Amino acid sequence: MTAHGALILVGTPIGNLGDLSPRAVAALRDADAICAEDTRRTRGLMSHAEIPGGSRLIAVHAHNERRIAGEIVERIRRGERVAYVTDAGMPGISDPGEQLVAACVAAGLPTEVVPGPSAVLAALVISGLPTSRFSFEGFLPRRGRRRAESLARIAADDRTTVIYESPHRVAATLADLAEACGADRRVAVARELTKRFEEVWRGSAAAGAEHWGTLSPLGEFVIVVGPAPVIVTTVDDDDLADAIEDLLDGGSSARDAADEIAERFGVPRRRAYTIANRIKATVTAPVTSEP
Repeated sequence: MTAHGALILVGTPIGNLGDLSPRAVAALRDADAICAEDTRRTRGLMSHAEIPGGSRLIAVHAHNERRIAGEIVERIRRGERVAYVTDAGMPGISDPGEQLVAACVAAGLPTEVVPGPSAVLAALVISGLPTSRFSFEGFLPRRGRRRAESLARIAADDRTTVIYESPHRVAATLADLAEACGADRRVAVARELTKRFEEVWRGSAAAGAEHWGTLSPLGEFVIVVGPAPVIVTTVDDDDLADAIEDLLDGGSSARDAADEIAERFGVPRRRAYTIANRIKATVTAPVTSEP
């Protein structure tokens, strides 16, 4: 047992076992206890990495997380280092883990993270859609007013949106997105990320609904929805400068900021690039003192 107790969230592969990091292996090997969403799947992962499990594994899933959180807190208070893994990806992202973290934070106990694979980020960066600003919706409500409200929010959002979906509902969700967001809204559909049959389909929401509706797809799906188009009759340079400056402050290059703003506002790229360069020049201009 170590002297410094903590909860350690450990990211695990979303498909390809080669994505298990050396640091994740070390965290699981050295933990006093390992909480797992599914102990059978975690035993398989640990066997692959040649990590002994023994009696260290504790089942912590969506149905018992709240109840068992107090027990985990007490273990950490005694100085144990408790790792937590879900079936795949990062704990707490459409998976259990959030309540364990909240309980430890409330108790003033240390929490650590070993970053790892995430279907959200993997799908986003491979989508070909804007990545500088995005929202994550997880699984949409299945029906009723809450689903309609979620679709309306996505339709109006000027950020890229990432959604999880099950294979038997992906075509219906794309059809709903086409209706709410417009048939031409750009989407990317990622299936089986990092696995042998990884696939990314790109096109319009309407075309996506038609494409996936003709198939009987299997596997895990992530839908990435492009931002709502900005409809502006006239855009002055001050509006463009404000938007570009926000992107530059967020770390975008002048070229990338100009590309995104030109597409977002429907203005010539040369105009956006000129403004971006002017802002960059102003920011980097040397400051001289009065003689």
